[in-house]
Amino acid sequence: MRVLMIDGYTDEPAGLGVPPFIDVYPRYVAGAVWVASPQAEVLYVTIDEARRDPDSLKRLSKSYDLTILIAGVTVPGKYLSGAPATHNDAVRVPYLIDSKYKAICGPAVRFGFGRGGRSKSIAMNLSALYDFVITGDPEVVVYHLIKDNFSERVELDLVRECAGSSDAFAERGARVVRQHPFFPDGLVCEIETYRGCPRSALGGCSFCTEPLHGHPEFRTVRGIVREVAALHSEGAVNFRLGRQPDFLVYGSLDKGLAYPAPNPSAIRRLLSSIRRAAPLLKVLHIDNCNPATIAEYPSLSEEALKEIMRHHTPGDTAALGIESVDEEVIRRNNLKVDYDGAMRAVSLINRIGAERGANGMPHLLPGLNFVYGLPGETKSTYEANFDFMKDALDSGLLFRRVNLRQVMIMPSTRMESAGDYLVRKHRHLFLSHKLKVRQLIDLPMMRRIVPTFTVLRDVRAELVQGGITWGRQVGSYPVLVGIPRQLEVGKFFDVLVISHGPRSVGGLRFPVRINELELRELESIPGVGAKRAASIVLNRPFSNLESFMEKFGDIPELERLAQSLEF
Repeated sequence: MRVLMIDGYTDEPAGLGVPPFIDVYPRYVAGAVWVASPQAEVLYVTIDEARRDPDSLKRLSKSYDLTILIAGVTVPGKYLSGAPATHNDAVRVPYLIDSKYKAICGPAVRFGFGRGGRSKSIAMNLSALYDFVITGDPEVVVYHLIKDNFSERVELDLVRECAGSSDAFAERGARVVRQHPFFPDGLVCEIETYRGCPRSALGGCSFCTEPLHGHPEFRTVRGIVREVAALHSEGAVNFRLGRQPDFLVYGSLDKGLAYPAPNPSAIRRLLSSIRRAAPLLKVLHIDNCNPATIAEYPSLSEEALKEIMRHHTPGDTAALGIESVDEEVIRRNNLKVDYDGAMRAVSLINRIGAERGANGMPHLLPGLNFVYGLPGETKSTYEANFDFMKDALDSGLLFRRVNLRQVMIMPSTRMESAGDYLVRKHRHLFLSHKLKVRQLIDLPMMRRIVPTFTVLRDVRAELVQGGITWGRQVGSYPVLVGIPRQLEVGKFFDVLVISHGPRSVGGLRFPVRINELELRELESIPGVGAKRAASIVLNRPFSNLESFMEKFGDIPELERLAQSLEF
């Protein structure tokens, strides 16, 4: 048995699989293949690799029994190191492969292909292109297809029997991560703790697909830890507990409630067990938290957040789905929290997590998510949301980033009937609002989170473009760093922050070796300029700090930089 798996990447309300992340789909599917056929060969390639060399893909696929494309983005974003599969890729891939059978799975099959925010997903008839269009849980269906020798009798909408029924697949499929191009140090393994939404009985938020999974069923600590241990034994060192809508309610004893209370002891057991199972881990982060949980249960949430602080690594982000603080939008879309509740959540996370860690970033900060184009939205919606951000900024609070997006209309959600009328009508409002937030909120917040001369440790170079190397620390929502020099992609560097933009910072490799800086790097230092940079180059090399400062100590920026210089 030979299986070729093409990872087209996924991005959902709970779960991210765009590099540097690898989501659960490819790992679970690989595990299903190996459980069904222990001697099977599974080859993993990314959609980016497939695009770069389609001829090799076609030749390679001839010897494979099954090719599986995993695809689907339901909450689109901007990506640095990967481009998710589009509907055009889904049409093209079957013509690029010659395996005996072809299958497609993932969110794209159930919800269609998104074209980004402010749009409706594109539904496609894929049955003419693929032998198996998997609408159920991919790992369950693939397991039965292989066990039953690709019989047409296998139901393609099969789902897990319970939360832990895919644990064996998760554990067995761990070794596929070795084939990811970012493995090991640059790869983040997305870990699922549960799926489904506690508010599903109330319909959930109008635009979200997570309530379609029903009420949460938690994976056991044992099941999660065995998966992490298997990944760690293969060499994985970075983990994010991101595949759930609200990490704070993992293990909650309030089954069936729309707003369950946190269970700090369950979170402690999970995180401490992960630490024991992966003693050499470098990153342990979380993702989604419901601000309403914090607002409703401040004491228990504080305990849970402190457990996260005890076991995680710095640079972590608790992404808060605030969506809107406009009361009418909240009412009509069944959103989770109002202005005051959201502010209490942001404040509590700051009180617990704002301390700066060894990697140069605060330990744990809130991330703010806002969605536009929802029923009830007016011009005042934009004003209310901006006022919320400005109040938080003026109060001295920190938040890692503001995510502004226009709603993507997904089938089977209530937004399907509402349509995209307001998205189109308010397009100009959204663009001007976004620009205002970037300049008046994001820029001063970036300066506050990573002040000038902060040293960011272990920044991984990801992309070289126009003489600038763009990199990020490994983890949840890392700060984008631009270094005005061509560096080797995949290598790690410490970076001294010297400038700020709304969504990124500029920096120099740390320690700063003044005799080795390129002209472009010298020019990037605020206050230096082209003329002074050229003068520095002409006067090099400098033997020590004293000789350098004697020549250029009159420049305030260089004087402040002096303590970071190396000769």
